[in-house]
Amino acid sequence: MTALISHSFLQGYWWLIISLLGGILLFLMFVQGGQSFIFSLAKSELQRTMVVNALGRKWEFTFTTLVTFGGAFFASFPLFYSVSFGGAYWLWMAILFSFILQAVSFEYRSKPSNVYGTKVFDVFLFINGCLGPFLIGVAVGTFFTGSDFSLDLYNRVTWGTNWHGIEALANPANLALGLAVLFLARILGLLYIGSAIDDDQLLQRSHKAIIVNTFPFLVFFLSFVALLLTSKGFGADKTTGTISQIKYFYLHSLITNPLTLILFLSGVVLVLTGIYLSIFRRSAKAIWYAGTGTVIVGLALFFLAGYGRSAFYPSFTNLQSSLTLSKASSSRFTLQTMMYVSFIIPFVLAYIWVAWKAINKKKITGEEMAEGEHTY
Repeated sequence: MTALISHSFLQGYWWLIISLLGGILLFLMFVQGGQSFIFSLAKSELQRTMVVNALGRKWEFTFTTLVTFGGAFFASFPLFYSVSFGGAYWLWMAILFSFILQAVSFEYRSKPSNVYGTKVFDVFLFINGCLGPFLIGVAVGTFFTGSDFSLDLYNRVTWGTNWHGIEALANPANLALGLAVLFLARILGLLYIGSAIDDDQLLQRSHKAIIVNTFPFLVFFLSFVALLLTSKGFGADKTTGTISQIKYFYLHSLITNPLTLILFLSGVVLVLTGIYLSIFRRSAKAIWYAGTGTVIVGLALFFLAGYGRSAFYPSFTNLQSSLTLSKASSSRFTLQTMMYVSFIIPFVLAYIWVAWKAINKKKITGEEMAEGEHTY
């Protein structure tokens, strides 16, 4: 039976897993989005404690998914790991540093031995809430816009600039996606806070903030989509595998792949439905519409970046150094062994769902926080 599993199938299978994890991570960054409101939404120390604890009960889901996403990505496509961390290391280190700030903050914010006070760690949470989603969006943007690197015959990477990944911030499409992810995370954070905290003042402020953040989200998201679909993409020849830049490549790929197109459009509709339900219906279930839509849109974007003839990590200075699924993947034996391990993923997701429901069984109240029954 194992002989029937081809290397190309395994490469596609693992890109599917990575795409799913990427979409889930995009949704779970509502924690970062909520952290970006730690000062503006809460007007008292008690309300700030409520916000921090609502998000703190979920931050480990985000952190664990990030680690799992990175581990699966680098294990199944190790050449991407060597190229990105071997060349664009300042960008990736900035992302990791921002998440380290989050972990330290939730761990020590309310510890008796904290000599810095909660304000310092609240600032750290705010930094992670803004930088984390933005920089991840910029990094994912390079999957479409490309980076300045080249590989030799032994796959040793040479980076074309001394900025080592930071130069991605100069690309308008990368910036648009980074800002779109940031404002989406902020909207999701507000939706979650509204569903997890029992406080009328916070609820009213969160609804107003959703309206304010929806406009820039739409502007930056539509700007990224427009730039993506009207620009040149990086495609591989079906026969030779030669990489070339093709005008309207991603637009053509989206139109000719009905599944990706349906996923993308349905995901956008669900996100907008969640926003509508929150603004006009004040529905606590809006987070699930917007969250599901976020996962689906993330899935579609990863499909667009990796499947078909697309190079998922292109080089715009040395086209033939661009990474495709077939070029960057691990061996057939490694991918096949990992595939068997991946069969436990549904059980992990089921555990997360049960834990989520148990944690959210009761909304956080001011009385609960005043009594000191909180961790963060």
